[in-house]
Parts: sequence; C-alpha cells; structure tokens
Amino acid sequence: QVQLVESGGKLVQAGGSLRLSCAASGRTFGSYTMGWFRQAPGNEREFVAAISRSGAMTNYADSVKGRFSIARDNAKNTVYLQMNSLKPEDTADYYCAGVVGGNVYYTSRLYNYWGQGTQVTVSS
Repeated sequence: QVQLVESGGKLVQAGGSLRLSCAASGRTFGSYTMGWFRQAPGNEREFVAAISRSGAMTNYADSVKGRFSIARDNAKNTVYLQMNSLKPEDTADYYCAGVVGGNVYYTSRLYNYWGQGTQVTVSS
C-alpha cells in the first residue's frame, strides 16, 4: 500500500508556470504507474497525465499536451507535474494517483490510490 501527498499548488497568473509534486510512502514506489488528475468545481474528475513505472512511457490529455510534463524520481519516491503556459481553465484541484503495475491509464477508476489533492488557481 502507498500513501500519496501532493504539494505545490497555489495562485498563479495566466501564462505562468508551476510544478506540482506528489510524495509517496513505502519502498515499492517503482512498482506503481502514476497519474495526475484534476477536478474543477462542478466538473467531473479528468485525466491530466500518466507515467509508467520506469518513466519510459507517458500519456497526456489533449488539453495539456505541449504545456504540461510528467516525470518521476523513483529514488525520491516522487512524481512531478510541470505545468507551463497556464490558462484560467487549468484552475482545479489536482490529484495524484497510483496503481500497482498497470499502464499509463487515463481512466480514474483504474487507479487504486489517491492523494488528497492540491489546489491550483490560474488568474486571468
């Protein structure tokens, strides 16, 4: 089992950048495919990005391709989401999620473990 804690969310102006981090407990972090999802008020949770256990494979939502980048450091038990060229529509609570083994899924129900979320607000 793994516990996930997100950090790095804050208020930022449109066009700015932000890096989110998700720290995982345990010694088997490298066994987990990791993903980032987000949920804006009144909206369903949506996929943002995912990364394979080794980091060799990634997957992105069309809405963030070319602007966001997911990475992981298995030695530090941490997955990151670098967000550039932020837009007001990126405003949401951002969650990291993990699943043992797995693939770079974009479907939230395939992830077993979730963090509490970190809030990102992009002002226009």
